[in-house]
Amino acid sequence: MLHARPEQVVLRSRNAVAVVFALNGFAAANWMARIPEARDSLEINPAQLGTLLLAISFGAISALPLAGALVHRCGARVVITGGAAVLAFGLALSGFASAALANYWLTGAGLLAVGLGSGVWDVAMNIEAAAVERELGRTIMPRFHAGFSFGTVLGAGSGAAAAAGGVPLAVHLAIVAVVITVGPVLVSPALPPAHETADEPLGRAWRAWAEPRTLLIGLMVLAMALTEGTANDWLTVALVDGYDLPHWLGAVGFAVFLGAMTAGRIAGTRLLDRFGRVKVLWTTMATAGCGVLLVVFGGWPLALVGAAIWGIGASLGFPVGMSAAADDAENAAARVSVVSTIGYTAFLAGPPVLGYLGNHVGTLHALLAVAVLLVPSALAVPAARPTGNRR
Repeated sequence: MLHARPEQVVLRSRNAVAVVFALNGFAAANWMARIPEARDSLEINPAQLGTLLLAISFGAISALPLAGALVHRCGARVVITGGAAVLAFGLALSGFASAALANYWLTGAGLLAVGLGSGVWDVAMNIEAAAVERELGRTIMPRFHAGFSFGTVLGAGSGAAAAAGGVPLAVHLAIVAVVITVGPVLVSPALPPAHETADEPLGRAWRAWAEPRTLLIGLMVLAMALTEGTANDWLTVALVDGYDLPHWLGAVGFAVFLGAMTAGRIAGTRLLDRFGRVKVLWTTMATAGCGVLLVVFGGWPLALVGAAIWGIGASLGFPVGMSAAADDAENAAARVSVVSTIGYTAFLAGPPVLGYLGNHVGTLHALLAVAVLLVPSALAVPAARPTGNRR
């Protein structure tokens, strides 16, 4: 149970959590923006690239079952700073291994470390966000995820600038690694104290896996995570390959997607308050599907418009799922951990599936799998209705 804290302290915690979200997004997007160059350095096909990207997802999925226990034992502050350090190491290693050594397996080892660090960092920061949200007494989870998206915009922009300026991939990612190692350490004193997010019994995490509502929310988050994650992993490559664009212009298309997603998360809070979770989620799912279709069939430059529509549609699924899982303050940490674990399964399955589809139909047309999946996943949306004291 959270203890009451002075309002100014809570606001400082809110700002610190927002910075942590932004740094997490910044780290991820710098790598994603330069995937085509890593692919070219390694001289691999779409299926091999999908398998390589699977290393990130495998690392994250391996870490997620441990994340709740780590937060319980060490506190979210320690888990966030430790996860950031592991992610930074993996980012620097993958950049050096792919660009300087052209070593496929060593690049995969670096990406595995990226996934491990990202997985524990992600769960810990969402638990911190849920704690701040409960203390403030209003829904702000989409704003934190907007901070993540803002970080991805900065990361995609810096990645595009580095690519256009000819900055070596290894040098670029090494600089990013330093930033994301130091940043969380600087803001960690302002994060909610460890005992305020780590006092729930470990048994609750296991019981949460038997709750139908929690599992349905997890399935909805899984579909929306795949909608977002597919763009993260494949949009740049699909634009470069499908429309024969230079690498930097493909990165610009990715930045458009991220910018639109950030705007959707900032505006989404008011829409959720006015129309409710279910109506907003159904609308955003339909919007994301339309954006995917326009990217695939619209041609260039209408594909940029489609990327923006796709980004708006993908903006609210994951944060609303986290907020719905945290409706009950007493069980919030356990349920957030479960929903995050299910959602990350999309990052495990997405890269190889899209890679294998890309080998047969082309990377651009493989994106249509996202639009198809959104149709049945809409059935799980009603589980996100507020419960208890959040109704």
